Amino acid sequence: MKVINLFNYLSIVIFASFSSCEKEKVVAESSKDYKQEMRNFVIGISEFAKFQKPSFAIIPQNGIPLVTKDGEVSSTPNSAYLAAIDGHGQEDLFYGYDSDNQKTDQQTTNQIKALLNISKNAGNTILVTDYCSTHSKMDDSYALNVANGYISFTANRRGLDKIPDYPSVIINENTASVTKLSDAKNFLYLINPDNFNTKQDFIHSVTATNYDLIIMDLFFHDGTVFTAAEVAQLRDKANGGKRMIVCYMSIGEAEDYRYYWKSDWSTNKPSWLDKENPDWAGNFKVKYWDKDWQSIMYGNSSSYLQKVLDADFDGVYLDIIDAFEFYER
Repeated sequence: MKVINLFNYLSIVIFASFSSCEKEKVVAESSKDYKQEMRNFVIGISEFAKFQKPSFAIIPQNGIPLVTKDGEVSSTPNSAYLAAIDGHGQEDLFYGYDSDNQKTDQQTTNQIKALLNISKNAGNTILVTDYCSTHSKMDDSYALNVANGYISFTANRRGLDKIPDYPSVIINENTASVTKLSDAKNFLYLINPDNFNTKQDFIHSVTATNYDLIIMDLFFHDGTVFTAAEVAQLRDKANGGKRMIVCYMSIGEAEDYRYYWKSDWSTNKPSWLDKENPDWAGNFKVKYWDKDWQSIMYGNSSSYLQKVLDADFDGVYLDIIDAFEFYER
């Protein structure tokens, strides 16, 4: 009878056990309903925020298939998800889907619109960001969005780091004080403050405009948080009205420049941390259903969302909602 070396035997047993566990893990994750996991995540964020501030607006960006049970237009609307949110952000609806400054193909536009309208019909406000720089195309984008009952921002730079100088008069500019999302007639998407030397420069530039809603980051480029007092200053329109200030927050990817990032994650990464996004250096896919990742985002006094609430923002703009597509593939 052939004698098996004890070390080799143990190695085989351990490897077999490890392989079995890994296979079980892969099977378990492949059987997940990734759409529902993202819905649950957003609903949890909504409940946590609105418990503290009932008027707080929850606005997921992209990932519009979540509005129905299975992502199909013909399917039943997902009422729990639709009730948890106040609006939908959508990029590239009319311009920029395949390439900036290029019109989105009509079939894609129609498919996205059909789902956006399910959310709109449920009482949610639709915010569209198109990416184009030719003035005639920018005009067309605004006109198309107005015709569809959406409020929109046409960005001439995907970096979202500049207040555009066109059009010279903001679309649907008004003197009203906007305190809820449904009252907004226009918005500015300005999440990268790198072109502003100081916070006060940023505040001065924003308060010189009459946008009804500003989507911005919690942090200035020096890493400091915008305080509640600074957010209060940003609410002032130049014409005397008030506006909403909404905070950008990515929940479907981890960003290595955020306060929560640990220096050893590159070699000793958490189990929920996944591949780097090839299109955005420093952004990493996450297993967003993992409780450890979610606890970084919300649910406790040190979470990202709590910092947003403490700074007295009026809402949160949730990005990488469409992360479920990565895992479904």
